[in-house]
Amino acid sequence: MNFSWRRNLIVLWVGVFFCSTAYSISIPFLSIFLTDELGVTNHLELWSGVSFGITFLASALISPFWGSLADKYGRKPMLIRSGFSLAALYLINYFVHDPYVFLLVRVLQGLLAGFVPAAIAMVATNTPEDKTGYALSIMSTAGATGSIIGPLIGGVVSYYTSNRDAFLFSAVIVLVSALIATFFAKEHNFDRSAPRSHVSDDIREARSNRAFITLLTLAGISTFSIMILEPLIPIYLLDMGISKDSASLSSGIVFSAVGIATVLMAPQWGKLGSKKGFGLILFIGLIGGGIGNILQYFVTGYVGFAILRFGYGLFYAGVLPAVNAMIVQVIEPGFRGRAFGLNQSAAQLATMAGPIMGGLLGGLIPIKWVFVINGVMLLAAAVLVKTRKLEQQIDAARLARQSAAQ
Repeated sequence: MNFSWRRNLIVLWVGVFFCSTAYSISIPFLSIFLTDELGVTNHLELWSGVSFGITFLASALISPFWGSLADKYGRKPMLIRSGFSLAALYLINYFVHDPYVFLLVRVLQGLLAGFVPAAIAMVATNTPEDKTGYALSIMSTAGATGSIIGPLIGGVVSYYTSNRDAFLFSAVIVLVSALIATFFAKEHNFDRSAPRSHVSDDIREARSNRAFITLLTLAGISTFSIMILEPLIPIYLLDMGISKDSASLSSGIVFSAVGIATVLMAPQWGKLGSKKGFGLILFIGLIGGGIGNILQYFVTGYVGFAILRFGYGLFYAGVLPAVNAMIVQVIEPGFRGRAFGLNQSAAQLATMAGPIMGGLLGGLIPIKWVFVINGVMLLAAAVLVKTRKLEQQIDAARLARQSAAQ
């Protein structure tokens, strides 16, 4: 390679960190912005839910298309396209005064997104094969760190200035991501003369790869596991006796516990996976995450609950990086942009469906039973890894690729 993959990893990590931070800045005040700035007074919960979920739905639908373009024209152009588009849209949010226009902008944010999957695909394609797992584990900490820092920045900026100014702050941060991608990210030259595939062809090719479909399913389950608890944890803390005045802060600490654990542990899982195999890391992560969720059924205090969430995060930190590393192993290099586009679709659909299902379950059964259901789901996913003999499938795919290369 004519450039340092480590330098590229650092550059893309910083870009994803800024992009994830910019998105999560608006999370603490989205509902307040709708009511105070846009005049939404009726059905505020519905407006908040739709405003949150519609971006992920749009992104899930369009991600395979962007993945196809990435494999045709390169991943760096997708970084640049997404970065500058999102910066412009965050800036537009500053001037919006109509809730329907705000929804439209949120849809456009989903349709023009794609910075993170393009960066992951770029790392996967431009990193030596034996270092890919470690590099993808490092990349997973960028989004986790941004999701921790973003809400804090959003809360501080909106408190000392205004909610609208926070959107300006997001626009500047995403612009930095776009500039980083433009001037510092490096990529191998692409053969753009080949015809671009159709999304329907990509889906058929993906369906023919049994291991890849299993990994997509596991990626969706893992993301769903986090998001199903999104609307329930603040309520659960109130049930524990946390006052309403401190519920937001306490919820933020609990949510951040998983992200902090991911930042600390993901690189270690990446190193271990490179030595022992990512199938083992995935299995351990799912088992530990499942048990960690079930144990939360028994906790009655805030401190114990936060500690258990942190422990769950230590295991969960290995799941998605292992899935991404295994996708690299079962997919041809020329299909990786499309593969990570499909992976993004699975994750975005799970991100949208998780809070909806969590809210429905929270209204039907005691919240502590949702943790049990969540834990059983992760344990079932671990069983899926073994029954589908995923490691053997991946070894066979890797050997087939090596034989074809020779």
